[in-house]
Amino acid sequence: MSFRKVVRQSKFRHVFGQAVKNDQCYDDIRVSRVTWDSTFCAVNPKFVAIIVEASGGGAFLVLPLSKTGRIDKSYPTVCGHTGPVLDIDWCPHNDEVIASCSEDCAVMVWQIPENGLVAPLMEPVVTLEGHSKRVGIVTWHPTARNVLLSAGCDNVVIIWNVGTAEELYHLEDLHPDLIYNVSWNRNGSLFCTSCKDKSFRIIDPRRGIVVAEKEKAHEGARPMRAIFLADGKIFTTGFSRMSERQLALWNPDDLEEPVALQELDTSNGALLPFYDPDTSVVYVCGKGDSSIRYFEVTNEPPYIHFLSTYGSKEPQRGMGYMPKRGLDVNKCEIARFYKLHERKCEPITMTVPRKSDLFQDDLYPDTVGPEPAMEADEWVAGKDADPILISLKDGYVPAKQRDLKVSKKNVLHEGRPAASSGGKLSAPSSQSAVPSINVSGPAVENQKLDEILKELKSLQATVKEQGERIVRLEEQISKIQNGDI
Repeated sequence: MSFRKVVRQSKFRHVFGQAVKNDQCYDDIRVSRVTWDSTFCAVNPKFVAIIVEASGGGAFLVLPLSKTGRIDKSYPTVCGHTGPVLDIDWCPHNDEVIASCSEDCAVMVWQIPENGLVAPLMEPVVTLEGHSKRVGIVTWHPTARNVLLSAGCDNVVIIWNVGTAEELYHLEDLHPDLIYNVSWNRNGSLFCTSCKDKSFRIIDPRRGIVVAEKEKAHEGARPMRAIFLADGKIFTTGFSRMSERQLALWNPDDLEEPVALQELDTSNGALLPFYDPDTSVVYVCGKGDSSIRYFEVTNEPPYIHFLSTYGSKEPQRGMGYMPKRGLDVNKCEIARFYKLHERKCEPITMTVPRKSDLFQDDLYPDTVGPEPAMEADEWVAGKDADPILISLKDGYVPAKQRDLKVSKKNVLHEGRPAASSGGKLSAPSSQSAVPSINVSGPAVENQKLDEILKELKSLQATVKEQGERIVRLEEQISKIQNGDI
C-alpha cells in the first residue's frame, strides 16, 4: 500500500519572485524613519510614490515608473504637510491623483502632472480638516468616484466627498482605541477595521453602525491587520499570546471560531497582507523581514494553502503593491512589489512560469479597471455597485486623465454643521492646475449653481468692502506719518 504524499494541485504552486537588476531600482532615496506601521509606498501603472525623510515637515516622492537609477537629492517632492506624512494612497479612478495624511492632522489630495513633477508641489487641490489628532490611514472607495476614507489617532473615521470638500460621514465612538488599518469590501458597501483593543469590526458607514465584531481575534498585544476578501470573508494577521505571528480566515456570519488559523513564526514585525482578488492569492510581508510569503485562499480545507516564499538578504522598510492593470501580461507576471530598503526602492516581480507566449486566460480573468461604477452622490443615496472590470488580453492602455476639480459647497445653504464641511480649499498652484478628474460629477443642477453664484456675489461684496477699508486705513497711516493728525 502506498503512503506517498499527494501534492495539492495549483497553478500558483510554482510562482517565483525575482528582484530586478540594479539599474531598474530607484536609488539614493531617504525612506521615512517614522515609527508607523503603514506601507510607506504606493504604486499605480504610471507612478511610484514613496514617503521620505523631510526637514521641517512631511514629504513624499512621486516618480514616473521609468525614472529608475539614482534619484538626485534635489528631485522635487510633494511637500505641503507641516508634519511627517504617515500614509499615501493613489486614487483607483485617476492615476494622477493621490491622497496623503500626516501628523499635522490634515488629509490632502494632490494632482500630479502627467509627466511627473518638475518643481516641488506645495499646494494640494484640496485640504480636508476634521481630525483632532494625527491621521494615520487614508484609503479610497473602490467603486464610487471621489469618496475618501481617513482614520486618525482620535479613533475617528471620516468619509469625505473630495469633489465638494465636505464630510459625508463622521464615525466616532465605534473604536475605543487606536485603529491599525481599514479595508473596504469589493463593492464599498462595508469596511472592516482592526483596532488596538484586539478586535476587528465590520462597519456599515452609511448607517454608522458596527455590523459584526470579533473580540480578541488574535491574543497578542502587537498590531494586527484585517482585510476583506472578494467573497466577503475576512483575512487577518496578528500575534498569539506567545508573540507567534498568525494568519486567520473568518466568516462574517459566524465569528465564534476562525475558518482557519495558521502560525508562521516568532518575530516582532507587523505582517502586512496584500490581496489579489483575481487569483485569490494573499501575499504577506513582514515589516523588518527579508521575505514575502504567499498563500492561496480557497473553499477547501485547510482554506489557507501555503504556496512559497520569496527570500532576500535585505529587510524591508515598507512595500508597494501594483494594481493588476500595471503588470506585464506577456511575461505571466501576476504581482509586482516595490520593496523599500533604507536607501532605495527595489521592484520584485512574481511570475508563473509558462512555456507558451500566448495570453494566459486562467491567470488573467477580467480585472478591476480605472472607471468608477458610480458617483459619490449615488453611493450616499444607498446605491452599491461592483467594480467595472476590464480585459488585459491586449494589455492595459491608460486613457487620458480628467482634471480634479473641487466645487466647495456653500455651508450657509446646506444646513449642515460647520464641522461637517471640513474641507479647506487651497488655491491651486500652476502645478495642481494640470489634468484633473471632474469630481463634481454630472449631478450639478441649477439649484446648486444658484447657491454657488450667491456665495460668489457675497464674497465679491466682502472683498470690495475689505478693499475700501484697506484704502481708508492706508490714508490714515499716511496722514499720521505726515503729521496731519
